[in-house]
Amino acid sequence: MTASSMTPQEAASAGHLFLDVREPYEWEGGHVEGSVHIPIGQIQRRFEELDRARPIVVVCQVGQRSALVADFLTAQGYVAHNLEGGLQDWAAEGLPLTSGVDEGDLVDGWARDINGRRLDGTPED
Repeated sequence: MTASSMTPQEAASAGHLFLDVREPYEWEGGHVEGSVHIPIGQIQRRFEELDRARPIVVVCQVGQRSALVADFLTAQGYVAHNLEGGLQDWAAEGLPLTSGVDEGDLVDGWARDINGRRLDGTPED
């Protein structure tokens, strides 16, 4: 089952729970205030920590990892949406992030699959 997507402006006004699936060093570089942080490699064992009664907007850097997680959560019975363009587009729209980071200051992470494996073939950390 495929999750729907939301633009940054739609997501900002929806009042949904934000789930950030980036790596810890990316999270520390700035994130949506009040969001929950579960890295993509941990989502399969931690997804039940999320409130099923609340719609979720899943975010990452550009929308690739978050799309995988949004689809996974949808298959588990959650109402989940992918943030189109990720935090890169969020920041480009001038929407707020913690730490006062600007669009150019966001930390870029490695693309990973739903199991947390790097998609570029480089060794794991």
